[in-house]
Amino acid sequence: MPSSNPQPTPPSGSSVPERLLAFLDRLGTVLAGRGDAVALLGLGSVGRDLHRLDEHSDADFFVVVDDAAARDRYLADIDWLEAAQPVVWSFENSGAGRKALLEDGLFAEYAVFSLAEMDAAGYPPGRIHWSRDDAPSGLEVPKVRVPQPDSLEHQVGEAITNLYVGLHRDLRGERLTATRFIQGYAVDRWVTVLGHLGLGTGEAQDVFVVDRGVERRFAPDLLPLADLVPGYERNALAAQTLLDLLEAHVELDPTIVAAVRGLIAQSRVAAQARARSSA
Repeated sequence: MPSSNPQPTPPSGSSVPERLLAFLDRLGTVLAGRGDAVALLGLGSVGRDLHRLDEHSDADFFVVVDDAAARDRYLADIDWLEAAQPVVWSFENSGAGRKALLEDGLFAEYAVFSLAEMDAAGYPPGRIHWSRDDAPSGLEVPKVRVPQPDSLEHQVGEAITNLYVGLHRDLRGERLTATRFIQGYAVDRWVTVLGHLGLGTGEAQDVFVVDRGVERRFAPDLLPLADLVPGYERNALAAQTLLDLLEAHVELDPTIVAAVRGLIAQSRVAAQARARSSA
């Protein structure tokens, strides 16, 4: 493939990792022939984290083009994508790109940027899979700082108030939103707290999605997911589990702790009443 960059060697066999890298190779060849494409950046497991490629990976990538006019052409017509691999279904998931199911079961998510837009684009560092000979260096590294987690104090405050608000929603009968607060938002904050405390192993897999790969980073005593995310009917258990974890690892104000404990007790009583009425 015409390229100024060395390419990774695909794994042997017809595995998903091999097919993904072969797809990117073909896409690079298509882009090289168009003339208005500057670079193809792989992100995530097809970026700098090639060691994470497995049978469940997909292709996250950026296409960098000369200017806004070229960007608009790439966004309006996906003939360039289909030239690399037929598309069986897709939708515009942002103003900058699409998500697409490709023939042979591969999945892709991409964005298209002009060279000028790359100066202001926020993204985790990637990997140049293909680039034009005159492409500027350093496109794989963002020029703007990627989002950083708020302070430990802020994350702890968010976690405990997620529990407080979620339990009130639970008692109001809004249990779906309660479940999201208690077993979703609050758990995300706890994962971030663990990172602040330096517990677990390795760095966050995705700076934009904090729960990616947490099963590999944190031991069950730090992140007992079966009890933190026990399901729609068990918000009290989830809240109690997270409250106990917070108390064991960070300093909490006794006033908010007492308020949350009281709500947990009420939520348990309400759950028992629902169980009796449905028996």
